[in-house]
Amino acid sequence: MNNNDIVPGFDDEKDDSLKIRLQKVDEIEGCLVLYLTGYIDTYNSNFFQKRVNRAIEASYIRLIFNCAGLNYVSSTGIGSFTAFLKAVKPRGGDLVLLEIQPKVYEVFQLLGFSQFFNIKDNLEEAGEFFSKGGQTAGSASVFPKIFKCPICSKKLKATKSGRFRCSECKTILAIDNSGQVFLG
Repeated sequence: MNNNDIVPGFDDEKDDSLKIRLQKVDEIEGCLVLYLTGYIDTYNSNFFQKRVNRAIEASYIRLIFNCAGLNYVSSTGIGSFTAFLKAVKPRGGDLVLLEIQPKVYEVFQLLGFSQFFNIKDNLEEAGEFFSKGGQTAGSASVFPKIFKCPICSKKLKATKSGRFRCSECKTILAIDNSGQVFLG
């Protein structure tokens, strides 16, 4: 089965810098795995967004991005993932990132985005996440939580508990399951 069988017109445009292979997850409604190979930067992020938006328009709102073959993502590329999240959330969807290489994960962390995305270790964990309605334990009532950084007062948003870095002043913050914010 090729990509166009899953999402009509998906492979009408190709870019050698980023290859995307699709795999439908039959057990979970509207779920699609996108295997990314190559890189995402300022020059090909538009191409990346157009192709993934085509999948979203085809009613795939639970997206699993397998990033094992992704060796570079620029801030523009991370902006693409944010755009996908904004597109699927209102439709009851979500996205999960898998097998992120350390140097790519570092970009997510440095830009303060690692706390906004559901990052899982493998396809089974991603499937469980969607099977449970896309909620992690304890996050249903408090999150997403909007709050101000205790150091620089930058308005921040956390989708789940954990540690992350303020996008403005780079202070390391932690937020617990009840929504309490702490330094470091």
